[in-house]
Amino acid sequence: MAWVDDTNSILLTDLYELTMLQSYFAEDMRKDAVFSLFVRRLPENRNFLIACGLEQVLDQLANLRFSEQNIAFLRDQNKFTQPFLDTLKDFRFSGSVHAVAEGTPVFENEPILEVVAPIGQAQVVETFIMNQVHVQTVSASKAARVVAAAQGRAVVDFGARRMQGADAAIKAARAFFIAGVDATSNVLAGELFGIPITGTMAHSYIEAFEKETDAFDAFIRSYPDTVLLVDTYDTLEGVRRVVALAERLGPSFRVRAIRLDSGDLIELAFKARQILDDAGLSQVQIFASGGLDEHVIARIVAAGAPIDGFGVGTAMAVSDDAPGLDIAYKLCAYAGQGRLKLSAGKPILPSRKQVFRVEQDGRAVRDIIARDGEAQPGRPLLRPVMKDGQVLADALPTLSESRTLAASEFARLPEAVRSLDPATPPYPVVVSDALLAHQEDVRRQVGA
Repeated sequence: MAWVDDTNSILLTDLYELTMLQSYFAEDMRKDAVFSLFVRRLPENRNFLIACGLEQVLDQLANLRFSEQNIAFLRDQNKFTQPFLDTLKDFRFSGSVHAVAEGTPVFENEPILEVVAPIGQAQVVETFIMNQVHVQTVSASKAARVVAAAQGRAVVDFGARRMQGADAAIKAARAFFIAGVDATSNVLAGELFGIPITGTMAHSYIEAFEKETDAFDAFIRSYPDTVLLVDTYDTLEGVRRVVALAERLGPSFRVRAIRLDSGDLIELAFKARQILDDAGLSQVQIFASGGLDEHVIARIVAAGAPIDGFGVGTAMAVSDDAPGLDIAYKLCAYAGQGRLKLSAGKPILPSRKQVFRVEQDGRAVRDIIARDGEAQPGRPLLRPVMKDGQVLADALPTLSESRTLAASEFARLPEAVRSLDPATPPYPVVVSDALLAHQEDVRRQVGA
């Protein structure tokens, strides 16, 4: 089975990255370049994005290697010279990275990270960086909306089976957790990242027994404090069978919750709650799943339905309303000189930059994109995370710390920006006068 791993991830790149790398080598272009990663425009149904994926980017850069097998494969393509291939044996990333912390809300045209390195090194990692930051930022941004809609109720990731591939399923679970999702059904993500895992049974388990009651009895013998799925046949009758189970077991009954997975969840939740409460089972919670997204959850919460938690699958897993970002990784300086692109609708802010978040009374009011080293009000968001090819000691907080930061930063956003509805006007992001003047200078230098 083929997988991306440390032995081949350097080849998770577009071919033109390698052809450019060879040409830089042939032209002896080895001076430092600055590449900036940013999203040009927010999707129409997003007021913000949650930056995510930095840890995987830094791990890739710190361990960047071409193996003998990689080099042999490239040799077989008959596109590369032997002198160039010989240099790949000792290829390492020796540059630096400045980035916003994972979990930070970001907006259009703001650098999520900037890479400073000899141009070939900075160029060849473009595809991997974009891939990792894109999938996790998409996932975290969607999850933040789902968590906000739940208003403190538990949210669990049920999406692995419908993700676009194994790597996405792992990385998205990580991003979901940073954005506030409480647990995942994805066991491997739990092992790799320490995310709490949860899950009980599927409808197939119930169907495998002659009677629903037999399935309930069997499962609680192994897992007494489980969540019982009650909608395989008749939902409310399933709830009554849970009540009958409690009556038979008496003090030994430890079932934590029932799960509703279909039908009118609001109506069923009210009726199920009444049945449970009338039987003295007020401690048994109600968990809901099945076709949920942030809008459905918001309607459930607004209706006051007695649902204590949500399992969210496909809609969050694939971010169905905004599955792609207009993300870019662009050269903005080389050999100490600003560089830009003037294509229509795709402008570039040249040279190293900093983003300042201006706040009043603990609430973010605007962001300023400025030149690196420029003094501006607010707190700077970009910070050094790698130097000379080495990850800095304080660059990577724990996953729990990133989760805490994400919650804190989200709470600082204006209410309209945190809303599921489009913010009118959008959150303001301005470019400093000094950066605009520098952009114009560079424009004149390239003869535009």
